[in-house]
Amino acid sequence: MSQLSVLASRGRRPVAFALLGLAALGLSACASKDRPRADLAASQVTTIGVNSYLWRASLDALSFMPLLQADSSGGVIITDWYANPGNPGERIKVTVSILDRDLRADALRVAASRQVAQGAAWVDAPVQAATVQKLEEIILTRARDLRRSAF
Repeated sequence: MSQLSVLASRGRRPVAFALLGLAALGLSACASKDRPRADLAASQVTTIGVNSYLWRASLDALSFMPLLQADSSGGVIITDWYANPGNPGERIKVTVSILDRDLRADALRVAASRQVAQGAAWVDAPVQAATVQKLEEIILTRARDLRRSAF
């Protein structure tokens, strides 16, 4: 072995021991029983501007519809017109607004528009209130499920 390689290998030993020591300290910190607990306010810890569970649940509930706009900072999801293949003479458009960072029923607003085909034109038609309420229930139930599974 050359003198240069012997010096190089001797110089590596202190560095290797130092790295092993740091790794041991890091692992010993993991064994501590003072681990942070899940906080019920974790629904407010988010990188988006609204409640993350309501946001994800809204996207899940509307996943079958084409999205026109999804603004996570403002909490607005707007779909494009969607026609059910089973009923092509009718189409619907949905807007979901998430108004708060808390997971609450009053933090969610759903609005829908409906049109029916009359000849070659689409004409506005009323949306049943039960349709909007059912969509709100689906989103809220999914958001609660997501929150439960996070803990």
